[in-house]
Amino acid sequence: MTSESHYSNGKLLLTGEYVVLDGALSLAVPTTFGQYLKITAIDGPKVIWKSLNYENNVWFEDSFSLQEITIGFQKLRNDKANRLLEILQAAKQLNPAFLNSGYQVETKLTFPQDWGLGTSSTLINNIANWAQVDAYKLLGLTFGGSGYDIACAQNDSAITYQLKNSFDCTLSENRTVKQTPFNPSFKEALYFVYLNKKQNSRDGIAQYRAYTTNKTQVVKEISNITTQLIDCSNISDFNLLLNKHEQLISSIIHQVPVKEKLFSDFNGAIKSLGAWGGDFVMVTSEENPSKYFKNKGFETMIPYSEIIK
Repeated sequence: MTSESHYSNGKLLLTGEYVVLDGALSLAVPTTFGQYLKITAIDGPKVIWKSLNYENNVWFEDSFSLQEITIGFQKLRNDKANRLLEILQAAKQLNPAFLNSGYQVETKLTFPQDWGLGTSSTLINNIANWAQVDAYKLLGLTFGGSGYDIACAQNDSAITYQLKNSFDCTLSENRTVKQTPFNPSFKEALYFVYLNKKQNSRDGIAQYRAYTTNKTQVVKEISNITTQLIDCSNISDFNLLLNKHEQLISSIIHQVPVKEKLFSDFNGAIKSLGAWGGDFVMVTSEENPSKYFKNKGFETMIPYSEIIK
């Protein structure tokens, strides 16, 4: 029986959270963590699906007839199954030759699902590769968003990502993805701390869209910070840029920066990543700060070199 495998990188957005949707030049990095997808052809008109977590435990399994993927379905299943069916149907919409025979599929994450490193985006990119369709178009038909996470899934180094015109990432002419040599000399002083709470990106995007503040100036300033951050040669300037970035985003989403809210006594910079209030934060500290964060109840702290490709 024939089989094939695909792998996609996870993601972290270091600058431009929220405003990447409105054209800010943003810095994103693929992670050393990601997701595998293995498919094996089987007899019978169905897709048998199994998803494993990073500990090799099954967190989802189901089977779908090719007919229900082709002609639609009534939402009688659980949310995970409905979402997966939606993705498979969208892939078949983009490529009608997809799933004309049966398969056994196994996915495996290499990171905990609640870390927010791209459980959905890595799945979308893997399925797009399998179906031989455009991953950005598949994203647009399913989860939506800026598309920077798909760019991370497909690249093995830091990138700048920028949308233009209608900010529709499904059109290739509307997005610019450039690999960038982001390798700060002080990277041993950079850490990522998990805030013990996963943020729903779709909810964060919807809330951001509801803000009516004029974002033009902030988009321009965040783009400038991204450029300066890439070329930054010392940690003190890097900290100033992170703090300025936090204040700018705070001004348009009307949320208190995470350092002010949770870590006001910390000696270093702390920057939210992605939807504010959860997932990881980026921390700068010239001394290992694990004891500080553990004392505050945050056990997961990963050095830059262990999480960034």
